[in-house]
Amino acid sequence: MYKWIGYRKKVVRENLALVFPDKTEKERLKIEKSFYRHFSDLFVEMIKAFKMPLAQMQKRFVFKNVEVLNKLSAKGKNIIVVGGHYANWEWVFSLAALTQAFPIATYLKINNPYFERLMLKNRQRFGGKLVETKNLRNSLRRFKQNHQQFILGLLSDQSPQRHRARYWGSFLGVSEVPIHTGPEELAKQHDTGFVFMYIHKIKRGYYEIEFEVITEEPHKYPNYQLTDIYLKKLEKQIRRQPEYYLWTHRRFKHKNQKPE
Repeated sequence: MYKWIGYRKKVVRENLALVFPDKTEKERLKIEKSFYRHFSDLFVEMIKAFKMPLAQMQKRFVFKNVEVLNKLSAKGKNIIVVGGHYANWEWVFSLAALTQAFPIATYLKINNPYFERLMLKNRQRFGGKLVETKNLRNSLRRFKQNHQQFILGLLSDQSPQRHRARYWGSFLGVSEVPIHTGPEELAKQHDTGFVFMYIHKIKRGYYEIEFEVITEEPHKYPNYQLTDIYLKKLEKQIRRQPEYYLWTHRRFKHKNQKPE
């Protein structure tokens, strides 16, 4: 994938140069090569997940403190779990077998109906539900009306559309970029617990996941403060082992383009 295909190699290099300007070209090249090795692993792991039994998945993808979520549920709290496109986020769907509340995640509609059905079947096979992004707010209202507790997982580290961005800030040291604020807004609207998810890659094909409660009372935070706290936690993890972040996305394409 790295040597022959070179998938989005230019984007990866541009991102690494923006985020790590103090590193030498040789140091950034080392991260780049390690990233593509991990990226190839991730591709294989996504395919493997279609047939992997739950027992094997739970040996490879270990939730170390899922009781953090279940304690919040026991208090009657709905939960929003935030994270990033880091390590292997695809296998998080196995969480549905371990929680008291009903896990939900969002997705963008795929134009090819066959691949969309395949994706939905794979990601929902351990329980939980995928909701198309545009229908999320209505789905959450129905959950609350039916008194069904939910755990909503959101990966909000990629770039929102420029014209829809409400907040512009800094991410990974790159200033004046648009920031997704949906998780914070939904947490305040529904008075949910707000939890960060760390994913640690132990070795090839093995991961550990830890949850950290940021707050149980999101309405007490000024606008965008929760978003900043979440992103700082993600940044710290990325800088510790940058090769496991998804560098192929053009995260900084709207840098310094904030509307007047």
